[in-house]
Amino acid sequence: MKIAVMGSGGVGGYFGARLAEAGCEVGFVARGAHLDAMRREGLRVESALGAAHLVNPRVTDDPSTLGKVDLVVFAVKLWDTEAAAERIRPLIGPETAVVSLQNGVQKDDVLRKVLGPEPVMGGVCYIAAVIERPGVIKHTGTMQRLVFGEYDGRRSPRSEAFLEACRRARIDVELSSDVRRAIWEKFVFLVAMSGATAATRMPIGRVRSHPMTRAFLLDLMRETIAVGRAYGVDIDPSFADERLSFFDTLPADTTASMHHDLERGNRLELMWLAGGVVALGEAAGVPTPLNRAVRDVLVLHADGKPA
Repeated sequence: MKIAVMGSGGVGGYFGARLAEAGCEVGFVARGAHLDAMRREGLRVESALGAAHLVNPRVTDDPSTLGKVDLVVFAVKLWDTEAAAERIRPLIGPETAVVSLQNGVQKDDVLRKVLGPEPVMGGVCYIAAVIERPGVIKHTGTMQRLVFGEYDGRRSPRSEAFLEACRRARIDVELSSDVRRAIWEKFVFLVAMSGATAATRMPIGRVRSHPMTRAFLLDLMRETIAVGRAYGVDIDPSFADERLSFFDTLPADTTASMHHDLERGNRLELMWLAGGVVALGEAAGVPTPLNRAVRDVLVLHADGKPA
């Protein structure tokens, strides 16, 4: 399978490296110091599931040099979505799938606006991975899960091909018949994880261990579920309690990428996460006071530290 990874940070770098190890022809799109390091020293993954080193990966800052591909793993930051979607047009053939592993629930609407509906396949990932230093991806814990599928629920040849590639790469994977719900379920998890860990500046172990912050974590999820249900997404209200039990299984030092970005003074995806819940809630008439609190507490950090 020929795959292009648009955005080779923690998510794209990790899954792209695993797919390349399994025999896929993977081209990475990167930039800056990360691109330079990958060209000089290859791409490394540090993980409890086993280290990886792609000695001579195909890496570029120009997607058009990769040619047509079977699948694009789309993993840029949310504010870059529209511009990055324009840049991958040369990669798209009649049967090409574009699977966004970005955060949020509005990402695929942007992709459809730029690329049309045909290439867009829904997808989400569950992983804690960051660029530890240029050319090196650090994977925290052992969670590394992909859920994807066609929006009409069918098992298409391209979705089956990607499923088999992920299985060969030993990625925990699911082909979903209701990918819209899967995307919202991830959104529920991530809004709570990012909001609670970033607002408290603490990893999940500390958040879940105190009764007040544990209740905060739970209620962030309940608000997000209420918004999703207002938009017709079939999420059971008890899903928040189920996810709270899942939070208890995570390594205590696990945190969200937004917390990591906050600590490093990077730009935050705040307005697409807690801010997205607030905006969607206001449009649907659903109150979201706790997500508004997260948004308002962190908004002064949303653009990162001044240059």
